Amino acid sequence: MTKRTSAKYKLDRRMGENIWGRPKSPVNRREYGPGQHGQRRKGKMSDFGLQLRAKQKLKGYYGDLTEKQFRKIYAEAERRRGDTGEMLVGLLERRLDAIVYRAKFVPTVFAARQFVNHGHVLVNGRRCNIASAQLKDGDVVEVREKSKQLALVLEAVQSVERDVPDYLEVDHHKMTVVLRRTPGLADVPYPVQMEPNLVVEFYAQN
Repeated sequence: MTKRTSAKYKLDRRMGENIWGRPKSPVNRREYGPGQHGQRRKGKMSDFGLQLRAKQKLKGYYGDLTEKQFRKIYAEAERRRGDTGEMLVGLLERRLDAIVYRAKFVPTVFAARQFVNHGHVLVNGRRCNIASAQLKDGDVVEVREKSKQLALVLEAVQSVERDVPDYLEVDHHKMTVVLRRTPGLADVPYPVQMEPNLVVEFYAQN
């Protein structure tokens, strides 16, 4: 399990955007970057800077992904036929921790990683504690019986902060979710604009 070494909201401050759309984000109060020079006027960003920013934003959104993990996912997306940016988003959204987060079983993508690692979910009836596991269309994810009454789960299910996307079929009474299809960029309810095309350009040039 990778350990997050920096406060998660530092990414929000650095990007100047509320990446996860959370009401507690410091960007809601201060839109400038962190540190003593955060309020300085920003100059025009280079093409490389825009590409790097798009990559850091997309990678950071999915929690504790290391650069090595993210690059591996990108390489798989590049290997497949079709639009690489769309494939990248599809692969990220098919991760088990992303599905658990999208189904509103937990409040944050960071909690989803921990929830899976601690063995609280079943995939097609079998226990799975690998957050990066790639699901296939039709796979069923279920919260274990012992875990259905956890305060974390009950609070997340009742939250009105997020909606469940239509590529998932969720039953909050049974605590199950079915991946109906692999989503594209337009299907994913990102709170901010993601630009996987710039991520593709970044890796193509570096």
